[in-house]
Amino acid sequence: MRLNRKEKVIHLIFSADTRFEGAIPILKTLKTNKAKASFFLTGNCLRMQEMEPLIRNIQKDGHYIGGHSDNHLLYASWDNRQETLVSKDSLLKDLCSNLAALEKYGIVNAVSYFLPPYEWYNQETVAWLESQGQWVINFTPGIRTAADYTTPDMPGYKSSQALIDQLYQFEKEQSLNGAIILIHPGTESARTDKLYLRLNEIIQYLKKKGYRFERLLKIGVDK
Repeated sequence: MRLNRKEKVIHLIFSADTRFEGAIPILKTLKTNKAKASFFLTGNCLRMQEMEPLIRNIQKDGHYIGGHSDNHLLYASWDNRQETLVSKDSLLKDLCSNLAALEKYGIVNAVSYFLPPYEWYNQETVAWLESQGQWVINFTPGIRTAADYTTPDMPGYKSSQALIDQLYQFEKEQSLNGAIILIHPGTESARTDKLYLRLNEIIQYLKKKGYRFERLLKIGVDK
């Protein structure tokens, strides 16, 4: 999905559960470039005492913070997306716990964007989330930066350079107007090639192409 294809605006999003080691360099890079972004956090993340200063800094810097589930549940089967793995009651209970953890930081969003855990869901789970006033979003299809979680031992491993090259090629062919780009701010230690450490060069390159970086603000999605 995209938000408004008519403007040269990019929406960076970051999702975190219990790994968030990239938060400090990410926030520094965003501040240096006067760029705004959106962070989607699980209840697990929000309740970790060591994360509190980081989350307070995200708030202070004016970025969007939204829900990413409470316990990072997998909503649907990897093999068959239409197979729902959670009951409606368990999903909504988990959602309520996530929102309660956000509210402890004073986060009550007028427009509640929600990034499903693992960025994986189906029509049934989306309907349940939307019944609670959550606007489900995801990264723009075709952009592969979300594969920055992969490790060298995985068959589908993608290096940061490969992901950056693919992003730039996508921009050349389809533009990034209104695009949502996901980067993980925390990854396995086995992946030493952290994409978030190259965020500055990505922003600088795309700013030279005329793009602005803004947080999520309003509903209006081009599928």
